[in-house]
Amino acid sequence: MPVTVTRVFDLLKYNLEKFPKDNLLNSKVNGVWEKYSTQKLSDTADSLSRSFIGLGITKGSKIAVMSHNRPEWNVTDFAITQIGALQVPLYPTLAEHDIKFILENAEVSIIFLADEILYKKVKAVTEAAHLSVKLYTFDQVEGAINWMALVDAGAGLESIDLDPYRDAVMPEDTLTLIYTSGTTGTPKGVMLTHNNLVQNFKNSAAVVPHDIKKAVSFLPLSHIFERMLFYLYLYSDVSVYYAESMDTIVADIQFVKPNIFCTVPRLLEKVYDKIMERGKALTGIKRNIFFWSVALGEKYEIQSSWFYRLQLGIASKLVFQKWREALGGDILAIISGGAALNPRLNRIFRAAGIPVYEGYGLTETSPVIATNHPGETMFGTVGAAINGVEIKIAEDGEVLTRGHHVMKGYYKRDDLTAETIDAGGWFHTGDIGELIQGKFLKITDRKKEIFKTAGGKYVAPQLLENKYKESVLIEQIMVLGENRKFPSALIVPNFTALKAWCEKKEISYSTNEEMIKNPLVLEKYHQEIARGSVEFGKWEQVKRFVLLTKEWNIEDGELSPKLSLKRKVILEKNMALIERLYKEAEDYKA
Repeated sequence: MPVTVTRVFDLLKYNLEKFPKDNLLNSKVNGVWEKYSTQKLSDTADSLSRSFIGLGITKGSKIAVMSHNRPEWNVTDFAITQIGALQVPLYPTLAEHDIKFILENAEVSIIFLADEILYKKVKAVTEAAHLSVKLYTFDQVEGAINWMALVDAGAGLESIDLDPYRDAVMPEDTLTLIYTSGTTGTPKGVMLTHNNLVQNFKNSAAVVPHDIKKAVSFLPLSHIFERMLFYLYLYSDVSVYYAESMDTIVADIQFVKPNIFCTVPRLLEKVYDKIMERGKALTGIKRNIFFWSVALGEKYEIQSSWFYRLQLGIASKLVFQKWREALGGDILAIISGGAALNPRLNRIFRAAGIPVYEGYGLTETSPVIATNHPGETMFGTVGAAINGVEIKIAEDGEVLTRGHHVMKGYYKRDDLTAETIDAGGWFHTGDIGELIQGKFLKITDRKKEIFKTAGGKYVAPQLLENKYKESVLIEQIMVLGENRKFPSALIVPNFTALKAWCEKKEISYSTNEEMIKNPLVLEKYHQEIARGSVEFGKWEQVKRFVLLTKEWNIEDGELSPKLSLKRKVILEKNMALIERLYKEAEDYKA
């Protein structure tokens, strides 16, 4: 009887039955690619499950995994969930106080840690808080118990029949407990069921190109987006290659030649900026052809005239082919999520034969709500709802959604669950948006991030930020101005691009710290902001800004794991600069 996938762990038998392969998982370790077969993944997960049972783990127990992407992450995931326990993913970048809160709140009994650094970090937390959590490591770490001790122990427990444990797990049972990295307060534990994920990857798979065979994975599996995609790959006969690190991602992509990968807009922006830097270094006719091609790409539409397509064919051979080769040459789809993607960038990549499909969702929605796809795309939107998902816009503009994807609730927080999911089953996303043509969802901003100036005018900072980031000289930007007379911005320059600009203008470049004070540099940034402000109302436009030398990052708490701005943290760290900026503006007017 064919395997029916109704619970996530059914994917293992499904994959073994339909398309077993020796390279299901591929991990780059110390520069060498290592294969993990479907059979090995299944057998190792079964051994680990038996070991868990021997340790007294039961349905409903919580086991955490804190690691970067590697096959061991997937093995533990299946081993935990196929006996009804709950997997709790933890970002390796979590602060100690968040680790302590999650371990206590979820009542975690076992945690798997990638390496020595994480082992020491978590061991210090558990000892200081007197938590009775068993620690195991994937790497060989002195003084720690290696996870293979559990696998080996489980291999000797073949008398334990796993089928009764699997049979006891229902589709509506909780699969995972994911703690969202909130910008304020303590993290919230999102309860997602097997059915949440199964329906999400099945209905997402229906809109992904069917001839995809290889995927590169580098966004964290701890995030529900990449994790759901891994399940989708297992369901769709795709081999997964884990990049060694963000430093090696370009080389890894060129080696693997993937058909698909998932990313966030920030990384696509960096790829584009590097391409533009190379283009600006060209001279003569090569430079002219390069920028003619880019300008052509900016005008890309799904339905284009024969003359445009003729021009695009020329640009493709002369310029865009090299872009495609830089990404391995076999890309059929890049999935972008986590933040708004600049429509201009999307058009250019599509014109270059690199199809980027923007989607939208949240941890609480398993995660996909809507997505653009090969059969249906509208630039500037996050696409239409996938099957089984409803979307409507509330009177205040908030995006509401209902369907199989909505979480079970927040763990131990019935109050928050009731605030977020109304009596009609509609989940309130906290995002502001609109439905174009009654179908394509356009997100304009986060409800809580829209601010009102002292003049009573509302400003949506993300719209402004996405426009300003079109400048190659701007690496990061945050627009602010709550209860102020006008919007202002904190800007982290792209110092590589700035240095190149200074060389071209014959401006002597000293240090980054000195350059952000240079009058000519400041004037250039005023011009870039003015250029980006043209299509916005006067009350929305950034009037003043501060240039910063240090890029915001996850480690310092300024970015979330999906690289979105943690505005409150950034505001607090730069409050003195912001106050001075507004005081100088007042003094100037006086």
